[in-house]
Amino acid sequence: MEASTFTRPEKGAEIDLRVDALAYGGNGIARMEGYVVFVSGAIPGDLVRAVVTKRKRAYAEARTVEVLEPSPERIAPLADHPGAPWQVLPYERQLAVKHEQVRDALTRIGRLEGFQLDGIVPAVEQWRYRNKLEYSFGTAADGTLICGFHAPGSWHDIVPIGDCRLASERSNVAREQVLAWCHEQGLAAFDRRTHTGLLRNLVVREGRRTGQLQVRLVTGPGDIDGPSLATAVDCDGLSWTTTDALAETTQGGETIKLAGNRTLEEELCGLSFSIAPNAFFQTNTEMAEQLYAVVGELADLQGWERVYDLYCGIGTVGLSLAARAGEVWGLEIGEQAVANAISNAKRNGIDNARFFAGDVRLALRELVEEAGRPDVCVIDPPRAGLSQKVVRRVIEAAPRRIVYISCNPTTLAPNAAQLVEAGYVLRRVVPVDMFPQTPHIECVALLERG
Repeated sequence: MEASTFTRPEKGAEIDLRVDALAYGGNGIARMEGYVVFVSGAIPGDLVRAVVTKRKRAYAEARTVEVLEPSPERIAPLADHPGAPWQVLPYERQLAVKHEQVRDALTRIGRLEGFQLDGIVPAVEQWRYRNKLEYSFGTAADGTLICGFHAPGSWHDIVPIGDCRLASERSNVAREQVLAWCHEQGLAAFDRRTHTGLLRNLVVREGRRTGQLQVRLVTGPGDIDGPSLATAVDCDGLSWTTTDALAETTQGGETIKLAGNRTLEEELCGLSFSIAPNAFFQTNTEMAEQLYAVVGELADLQGWERVYDLYCGIGTVGLSLAARAGEVWGLEIGEQAVANAISNAKRNGIDNARFFAGDVRLALRELVEEAGRPDVCVIDPPRAGLSQKVVRRVIEAAPRRIVYISCNPTTLAPNAAQLVEAGYVLRRVVPVDMFPQTPHIECVALLERG
């Protein structure tokens, strides 16, 4: 047999590729004599010209520079928006891909079988569904101050945004008001290469049920004219965060109120919540209610159970379950979030829920000693999922039922596999589309002790 003469493409090379599938995370998959290339900006059926951005022994990564032959499935994008890469796929196709990627992660990565995979719950709104947007300031080629999103694959280039179709019209107006004020003040954007300049990020959060708008400007160390900014922006709460962190983050730093209310009032699942500027809150209000309805169905509470709410945040999940539980115990590492959760329990007249600050890895054993073993454990971890040690702590706590809320099926899979190895059975998984036009996937898994 003649030896293969195939040579892996070099970084920077332009190559023509036919894409035949979508990988988890949204990149297209193309193959060159068995060598896999992950291609951003491409969908199955596309013939694209792409530039290689990373070259490894087993695979390469590339970025589409031209669509030579569009896929029969490709549709015209509705918005010029780097945060909506899947808008060129019909929505029903987006749902089908996400559903299959959940199945693939659980069966291929977790080697799990015998579970029921429900149909994906579609989004209520396909556009203008986000209640929170985080924008970045940057500098255009002509030196003009701009506000928008990072260019795909770039940590320093910012793409300006006009009408952000993921946000409401009012949220867009607030962003434009802040940007206009920054222009008038002659303020410069933070340079992510030299770490000079003032303006870093803008966070706009909206109460979809209450209509309130919360705006937070994030800058490096320095001064701004707070009173004039308060006059320029139409919102219910305005705050200013200063940080000297080098990382691109809106968390941390020192936050002060400039005008209006410090917290945002919102309603979810018939409950009222007060949300601090830095607090986590599901960014799709309508779909959060759908998600929590699935959690409630899988928890199947009868009114007497002891429920643990791990990674509880400001208490939204636990408090939505409290009326059907005997007692709820929430655990969260952030002290401010726990303070919010306690306050939210009080404002809703819920007296069977307690919340504590602590690292789940270290504090779960103490919680079991204090509260007793849980009947049901609801877990809503970060995207990275649970460490093996945290999974072992959950197994030690020995809940009868585990309801795992996952924003990443590729980390849910190994966590579920570890639980199954310890004697739990993966019964049911329900995908929920929280983020249309993007590759992000949320799902809820039910595991029961065998």
